[in-house]
Amino acid sequence: MSRQQVIEVLLIEDDPMVQEVNRQFIERVSPFQVVDIASDGKEGVRMAKELSPHLIVLDIFMPGQDGVEALKEIRNQAFDVDVIVITAANDKDTIRSMFRHGAVDYLIKPFKFERLQQALTNYRDFRSEISGAGALQQQQIDGLVGSKLEQDVKELPKGLNQQTLEQITTFLGQNSEALSAEQVADGVGMARVTARRYLEYLQKIGDVDIEIQYGGVGRPVNRYHMKV
Repeated sequence: MSRQQVIEVLLIEDDPMVQEVNRQFIERVSPFQVVDIASDGKEGVRMAKELSPHLIVLDIFMPGQDGVEALKEIRNQAFDVDVIVITAANDKDTIRSMFRHGAVDYLIKPFKFERLQQALTNYRDFRSEISGAGALQQQQIDGLVGSKLEQDVKELPKGLNQQTLEQITTFLGQNSEALSAEQVADGVGMARVTARRYLEYLQKIGDVDIEIQYGGVGRPVNRYHMKV
């Protein structure tokens, strides 16, 4: 596949504001182009059949038919299309189901443009590598399969992992007030010392701001919130 060949994207998302934001984000990455937008899973499956896009960007929580059932139907009908999931659903059962049904990546809302850019770039490179005739060597396959995980892991300090980091950023993003390490630990379900390590890392890379709360007896309390 030529790098200049358009990669056609069908966006399946029910929120009009999110539709427009995601469309703009997708089309900022060359050579992706959103060819149509569906507002629920049933409409999305119909459009996938009519348009034959290269890629579907799929939400999960939607009226009528949700993204889980839509992806199952897409696979049952054997559409030649790849799927990237963008959703607020972060429970393990849903994530496992989507990957089992062939999702190539999974982004949890709220996410940064750079994370979607990475997902699309990985997908673009993957399509480029496997398109056309010929065969691949094991080293090339290893590079394709491992590239996304390696990019995620190598950017994190030792002892931190991407999934936990995304859980914390999602939890922070869902709260308008600044939270302490103890509140984050309770909300995500981990030890306070672990939550503090991730929060300090997020502060170091500039993703969160810190507020110091004084007053009362004892040491001041650090509270964190995602940067707007």
